[in-house]
Amino acid sequence: MSYPYGQPGYPGQYGQPPQQQYPPPGQYPPQQQGQYPPPQGQYPPQGQGQYPPQGYPPPQGSPYPPAGNYPPPQGSPYPPAGQYPPPQANPYPAQGGYPPAQPYGAPPNQGSQGYGPPQGPPPGQYGAPPPQQGYNYPPPQNSGPPTAPSIGYGPPQIIQWDATPDARALRSAMKGMGTDEKTLIRVLSSKDPLQIEAIKSAYFRSFSRTLEKDILSETRGWFEKGLVALVKGPLLHDVDLLNKAIDGPGTKEKVLNDVLLSRSNADMHAIKSIYQHTFHHSLESDVKGDLSMKTERHFMIVLGAARAEDSAPVIPQAIDQDVMDLYRATEGKVGTDEMVVCSILSTRNDNQIRAINHAYEQKFRRRLEDVIKKEFSGHMEQALLYQLRNAVDKYMHAASLLEDAMAGAGTKDHLLVSRVVRYHWDKQMMANVKGAYQQRYRRSLASRIKGETSGDYERLMLGCIGEPV
Repeated sequence: MSYPYGQPGYPGQYGQPPQQQYPPPGQYPPQQQGQYPPPQGQYPPQGQGQYPPQGYPPPQGSPYPPAGNYPPPQGSPYPPAGQYPPPQANPYPAQGGYPPAQPYGAPPNQGSQGYGPPQGPPPGQYGAPPPQQGYNYPPPQNSGPPTAPSIGYGPPQIIQWDATPDARALRSAMKGMGTDEKTLIRVLSSKDPLQIEAIKSAYFRSFSRTLEKDILSETRGWFEKGLVALVKGPLLHDVDLLNKAIDGPGTKEKVLNDVLLSRSNADMHAIKSIYQHTFHHSLESDVKGDLSMKTERHFMIVLGAARAEDSAPVIPQAIDQDVMDLYRATEGKVGTDEMVVCSILSTRNDNQIRAINHAYEQKFRRRLEDVIKKEFSGHMEQALLYQLRNAVDKYMHAASLLEDAMAGAGTKDHLLVSRVVRYHWDKQMMANVKGAYQQRYRRSLASRIKGETSGDYERLMLGCIGEPV
């Protein structure tokens, strides 16, 4: 069973050319039809059938007029005004006890026990500096209400959930001679960020001890690092990863990409604010000191947190303009105007980038990914490909990043731990990543992890991806 490259008509995998030749020019739909691809769909649980495309979620209170249905009706030069179709239900059963996956771009589940994603303040309320306006060309297409911060990135939130039993279980697992590693895995790998915060508070309140320090004293190796990543929660773990990636000789570019690229404005503001509070200097200044030339300018655009919000509509005329700007900055001239490409991919939301990607191939019969590979190199190439692939199909992109951490001689354990823990915070995301991994690599993610890890480290990683341990 072939895997479509994020949208109809893209056979093959990332970095591979299509297996079929492009049709002759007459068989392409005329460019003025402006037919953009539907958003990426849901992956079925491992080993099941092809995933269906899903509809765009309706924008919440966007001041723009509705942008129309996608794909457009036949014979229409652009989609007529109207509402987006409602998201389709996921036909596949959940795996590993996860709830059914939601349509791409849908707001996270609110949870059944009184905890859910915090509806945080709009970007800018975290005390972050304003965006770096000097690099924002072409201008971002911001509109609509701001995207809420991801769970764990918003302001502190009290949940209606009793963490005391889990806090006591953790203390019993580490008190006295020996450590009950299975209890540590069972308790910590199954909790969301708000529950983790509640457990830490209950642990300190009950025992006047810090959970992270006790774990550091009782465990070792990558098992310890995985548990500490869970206890820190997603925001503090991101900040810790950034500091370690920048500190010392050299820069861990893959860590910078994982933490900073394709983030919502709200999450980016939260990361910068906590980084400043923790280390008493700005993330921008530290990144500037570790990157060079145009790659530094690229990441200054990213840190400016000027992405179009998820609610910003896909406007065909704006997509066409971005496509032409990308062409003129790359294939359409001698040399490359790197900052135009960096700005477009750093300031458009995922729906817009997906439409740009499709429209570029439709117009110039060349994949935008191939253009980036030809025109760029080094860290900037990898960063731009990260942004493009995440927008085109974030689940398959995440699956490929997990494989990257395990492929080749030796396991890149720091990447495996950070990526597994990152995806595990969103159970919907993890369920889809496991399905995508199965489709691309023809084996389960669990079996791959078992082949690369062992002992308590293996059991912790399996627990984080929802496997019984």
